[in-house]
Amino acid sequence: MCLAIPGKIIELDENADPAFRTGKVSFEGIIRVVNLSMVPSAGLNDYVLVHVGVALEIIDEQEAIRVFSYLKEVGEVDEELGITTKKEGP
Repeated sequence: MCLAIPGKIIELDENADPAFRTGKVSFEGIIRVVNLSMVPSAGLNDYVLVHVGVALEIIDEQEAIRVFSYLKEVGEVDEELGITTKKEGP
């Protein structure tokens, strides 16, 4: 399933052309470089919804925490962020 995952902008690439603006986004400690060109007003410490590496909109912190918690609970976070867990046994 493809979902938008909320994350917090922790670093901005200030030298990038606005059409290719990127930043580092933290998904509870999992850091990914994200395209921020669709949210030009997003700044440091803002929460954004990210889908396939692109931030789609800015959301408030409480909403981000609530959505991330729910997605984590239903097991979608690892899949969406490309995290693999090693299975034990044969």
